[in-house]
Amino acid sequence: MAGARVASDGVDDSCALEMNAPSPRETIMFRSLSRPAPLKRLLSAALLAAGAASGAAALADDAYPQRPITLVVPHPPGGSVDGVARLYAEQLGKELGQSVVVENRAGASGMIGAAYVARAAPDGYTLYLNASIHAINPLLYKKTIKFDSVKDFTPISELAQGALIFSVNPKVPANNVQELVKVLKADPQKYSFATTGFGSAGHLAAASFLHDNGLEQIPIVLYRGGGPALSDMVGGQVQGLIDPMLSSLPMVRAGKLRAVALTGAERSPLLADLPTMKEQGQKNFEFYSWYGVWGPANLPQPILRKLEAVSAKVMASPKVVEQLNSLGFEPSVKDSAAFATFIDAEMKRYQVIIDQAKIQITE
Repeated sequence: MAGARVASDGVDDSCALEMNAPSPRETIMFRSLSRPAPLKRLLSAALLAAGAASGAAALADDAYPQRPITLVVPHPPGGSVDGVARLYAEQLGKELGQSVVVENRAGASGMIGAAYVARAAPDGYTLYLNASIHAINPLLYKKTIKFDSVKDFTPISELAQGALIFSVNPKVPANNVQELVKVLKADPQKYSFATTGFGSAGHLAAASFLHDNGLEQIPIVLYRGGGPALSDMVGGQVQGLIDPMLSSLPMVRAGKLRAVALTGAERSPLLADLPTMKEQGQKNFEFYSWYGVWGPANLPQPILRKLEAVSAKVMASPKVVEQLNSLGFEPSVKDSAAFATFIDAEMKRYQVIIDQAKIQITE
């Protein structure tokens, strides 16, 4: 039975992003010297051509895939994106009858892996799974990003989403958001927040919280991944973090971090006693980390439709639903068109947050 294999490509953040320009193509025009064909013959030829194209599309759909598929994850192993990717890849491989190889191409806030996929052939054998940061990067790296996050990709499906946990170091004298705001305002120089990725959902959520409560002077320290950030949170070098459950929940359950709120619209069954940010007076505060799968631009329609249908089936599997729920996520499936509309709306929302919180990076 086909399943998922794992390959890792360690790429440093300092690697430059380069886009290979496509080779120029020449079009040669021929002028016919013969008489025009009768209309009846032209119509017959057109019908035959349409039938052939339809048949070819059906064959392409039935034949795909004929070899292993590479699923590029633009982040290191062990994080929330990687966790969703491995779960998806295993079940996708079983449904398609081919191995799906998870390949970690980390670096540059996910842009190393994204650039690799943007250059790949649109044949369905190189796919790309990322979180909401894919829609945020072009808003932050406007001068240096080497690809178009919308035009250079084919959105296939949104897969899942999950609320974030707002946690603090246990030595912070606050058990809820109201107490935390008072503590931070009393001595803001004493505190700092962490983020596991510049421009991630957790980063924007933290910046939004600080802005909404007049605490913009509190710094947000960038870490390269969840492991280092959580280590310093436990050690007390930084005091606040908003991050996916997959990363933070084990530390909360072990008593190494204290959860003060959830960023979703409703409470989570995994932490039924933990109130949401809205319940604690933070109006309109709702953030999720969402996850989707893309292909390179111009993915053939028969392959796109097959991947759409199979992705929906994978995410509806009781095994996948159970495993996602245990990690703090839930299926959130959208087809290609709906996913594209969702991404557009999210980018507009993120731009407002970035402008309000004055989030910027020196490029």
